[in-house]
Parts: sequence; structure tokens; C-alpha cells
Amino acid sequence: MSSVQEVLEILKAKAKSDQLEGMARFGIVTEQRLGVSVPEMRVVAKQVGKDHELALALWETGILEARVVAGMVGEPEKLTEEQMEAWVVDINSWDVCDQVCMNLFEKSSLAQQKIFEWSKREEEFVKRTAFALVACLAWHDKKAGDGEFIQYLPLIQREATDPRNFVKKAVNWALRNIGKRNRDLNKAAIEAAKEIREIDNKTARWIASNAIRELESEKVQERLRKKAASN
Repeated sequence: MSSVQEVLEILKAKAKSDQLEGMARFGIVTEQRLGVSVPEMRVVAKQVGKDHELALALWETGILEARVVAGMVGEPEKLTEEQMEAWVVDINSWDVCDQVCMNLFEKSSLAQQKIFEWSKREEEFVKRTAFALVACLAWHDKKAGDGEFIQYLPLIQREATDPRNFVKKAVNWALRNIGKRNRDLNKAAIEAAKEIREIDNKTARWIASNAIRELESEKVQERLRKKAASN
């Protein structure tokens, strides 16, 4: 079992502080950050192995790389609603949000409940987390039926006018990923996007037009045709 201090020492050894300026250009928060790449953090997490108590302690350090690693070593079956609520309000950078969603939150039995709850919250990164979760589930959960994703389309339509950068990009990401699962969901997502495009709102038009452009593209349509033919 690794200690928090041991993990932090490993992260600090891998840190490249000269990369922080470049990260900032991509909208990544650099305060409380060492400068460690995601592949390097994955190596650390693999060395450590699953350890939920360590995950909780790493999160409490406030160091953003430690929080990403916390999501990687956390055990989804041990996630509690209290912990998810405590973590989500701490998130302040889109990369931490997305990594925690894809490595931990999406694997929790509470994920669907939290999507509905957090999508109505006003905090920017809480709302982003809801839609990042939708995007991650649409990407990774191969067993889920179409109905699970159809139920998220009204949430996407409802929040499509939120102009905040990290919200609108997550809403768009969720819509695109739903539409890339299969041909039926592609049609449903395009239909939803066309309805969103009719909203008299700049953000909604951007979300919809961007999604339609990708979902109707020959590249996506060809991939979905091949997928349908192979089933």
C-alpha cells in the first residue's frame, strides 16, 4: 500500500513545470498543479493499484494531478453519494472533471442519478460533470440500451442555452457521443440537434450546428453502417 507522500513524491519527480504555460493555453487550471501528463499519471496509478482510502486522501491534498490519480485508483463500488457530492464541488478544471468521470464516476451505480441531479445545478463544473458523464457513458458503456441515452436528450436540449464555455462544450460532447453509438441514436441525436438549432440563442445554435456537422458526416455515417452490418 502506497502512502500519499510516496505518490506525491513520484508525481513531483515526473513533473515538468515548463509545461504549465502550454496547459493554460488550453484552459487547464495551473494553480495547485505540478505539470504531469495524463500518460504519466496513468503509470503512477498502475503502480499504485486500486486503493479507495488512498484515493480519498489524495483528493484532499488539493493538488490537481493527485486528484486525477485519485480518480484512477478509486474503487467505484466504494463510491458513496456523499463522496461524489464532496468531490464534484471541488472540481475546478475541465481535465480533472473529464478524467474523474471516465475513470471513476461513470462506473458507479449512482452515475445516472447524478447526471439528472447535477445537470440542474448552477455551478459551472458541477453541470459540466453531468454532461461529461453522459459523454463518457455513451463512449464506454457498450451494454447500455438506447433508452438510457434517449432519456438524456431532453437534458441536453434544456441546457443548450448555457453560454459558459465548459458547460456548452460538455453539452455538445454529450450530444455528439450519443449520436455516434449506433444508427438509431444517430437519428435521434440529429433530430434533437435540429430542434436545438431552432432555439433563438447563439450558444444553442453553435451546439446544434457543430453536432449536426459531425453526426451527418460521411466518416461517422460510414462507421455506423459498418457497425450495423457487423451486428
